[in-house]
Amino acid sequence: MFRPLDWLLGVFSLDIGIDLGTANTLVAIRDKGIVINEPSWVAINKRTRRPLAIGAEAREMVGRTPGDIVAIRPLRDGVISEFEITEAMLKYFIDKAHEQMLVPFPRPRVVVGVPSGVTEVEKRAVYDATISAGAREAYLIEEPMAAAIGSGLPIIESRGSMIVDIGGGTTEVAVFAMGGIVVSRSIRVAGDEMDEDIIGYIRNKYNLLIGERMAERSKIAIGSAFPLPEEKTMSIRGRNLITGLPQVVEVSSIELREAMSPSINIIVDTVLDALDETPPELVSDLIETGVCLAGGGALIQGLADRLEDAVKMRVWVAEDAMTCVARGAGRVLEDLDNYQRVLVGLHRGSTRH
Repeated sequence: MFRPLDWLLGVFSLDIGIDLGTANTLVAIRDKGIVINEPSWVAINKRTRRPLAIGAEAREMVGRTPGDIVAIRPLRDGVISEFEITEAMLKYFIDKAHEQMLVPFPRPRVVVGVPSGVTEVEKRAVYDATISAGAREAYLIEEPMAAAIGSGLPIIESRGSMIVDIGGGTTEVAVFAMGGIVVSRSIRVAGDEMDEDIIGYIRNKYNLLIGERMAERSKIAIGSAFPLPEEKTMSIRGRNLITGLPQVVEVSSIELREAMSPSINIIVDTVLDALDETPPELVSDLIETGVCLAGGGALIQGLADRLEDAVKMRVWVAEDAMTCVARGAGRVLEDLDNYQRVLVGLHRGSTRH
């Protein structure tokens, strides 16, 4: 039955696609693209649990806060670990997206990406947090599906395609055909674990304690998964565990590659495992189409070469790989009727406006 109010709200709604990531949250607005890309950090008062800063501002506080303030990430391994804080973070990003528009809009319809391995309870938590944050309707989509749509893979066609989406908390591997996921793997080994690998390696080799931010910075600057044409070095700062004094050490990309290898090897093995379960007809398609890398982890130097060496087929990095999930969620909202089948459970609308 045609409802004029629903139709008007759909036409004039500020529809939003969100990649609610462990490391970063990205927001795409229908017909406008990515408008927000900020760290998934919230600084809170320890006693009252009240958020004091969110996003980039909170990220700057990490390791620098006084005793009564703590900067945390309310998502761990791609799922909500702090419900009320996640709700506050979502509300902040939704409101910030609204502020960028020149005219007031009705409360938005929102599509949120979730890891393919999440439980029904975890799905419900994301859905409830999105509605509580002010969404008029909330829809959930599996992150590999959103990443594939955002990467432009032909998921609706009969021929197979494959994506490896490496985020901060999870790595999603999926093979698609006929608009559905044929084989999928979701592991909680991704960018965060690589940072932990680096922290552990530097501590064991140099007796140097470094923070998460320094580990991440070194991973981005000189981290690699495959030998580089020209190896690099970088100064890493931390605290000497024996003397307790500040210390700077020079670390090479060869060392960081060794440090990150446990996590990289798990990701490679997961891709091989997924290929082993893929039907032969689809494998023959993949030999032609290759494997697409998406997510922030796809930008690690040499990762495509490392995977290509393992799977013996072309591996390529999606354009603007870090934003694929958010852009895919945004595209679903542009054609919600046709993409209805790719959404997962709990995508019911709210009566809130």
